[in-house]
Amino acid sequence: MQRALCLGRGATAPPCIDGKAQSVCVRRHARARRYTLRIQAVSREVVLTMPMRGSLREAKKFAQRHAAWIAARISRLGHSMPFVDGATVPLRGEAHRIAHRSGARGTAWPEADANGARLLCVAGGAAHVERRVRDFLKREARRDLDAASRAYAAKFDVRIARISLRDQSSRWGSCSTGGVLSYSWRLILAPPYVLDYLAAHEVAHLVELNHSPRFWRLVLGACPDTHRAKTWLDMHGAQLHCYGRRSA
Repeated sequence: MQRALCLGRGATAPPCIDGKAQSVCVRRHARARRYTLRIQAVSREVVLTMPMRGSLREAKKFAQRHAAWIAARISRLGHSMPFVDGATVPLRGEAHRIAHRSGARGTAWPEADANGARLLCVAGGAAHVERRVRDFLKREARRDLDAASRAYAAKFDVRIARISLRDQSSRWGSCSTGGVLSYSWRLILAPPYVLDYLAAHEVAHLVELNHSPRFWRLVLGACPDTHRAKTWLDMHGAQLHCYGRRSA
């Protein structure tokens, strides 16, 4: 059972960050044994999970004690970077400037200008730029993730039931017991070795549905860039959620 509450003013005032009150969403959870905090990367919502018998007074104190941690995590998410003409978006780790080509035919495609600068060109009306950039990125993500996943499936001698794309904020990929692999389409924004690692990671779960030493030996044996990719995600992963997001 879970119930959503919000810390308000007075006895349950939210913590202050940089002199401003930071709202915190408090959720009681039957399996929670302690107070925990997490930041939703997409919405930037601060979520505090507490035991069913916990008190809002203690939740407030816990959030205030961790105000610096909350501020640091939110700061790491960076600023909103919507998909608009002139904005820069990474494609496979390489910066591309969005160039609206209203008179061109087609949807969206990458090219280089006369100086060799990378562009992501978008045809049609200005109102369609955001959607067409997002759709293009999702198509490219599906193509790369499908190819990488099937290559690892052949290497591990397993069968993939289906591959789906999502915009999940808490994880980059997942694997179900039925063989369905789910990935964040935002992996197409990262360098190719990061996407490749995630494919190896999730396909390896079709062999070992856990994170045991045997699982990690399997991943490391198939993907030499595992540690490099994990380090990149730790340092830059949160920033990927800024792209395509409009300022509040």
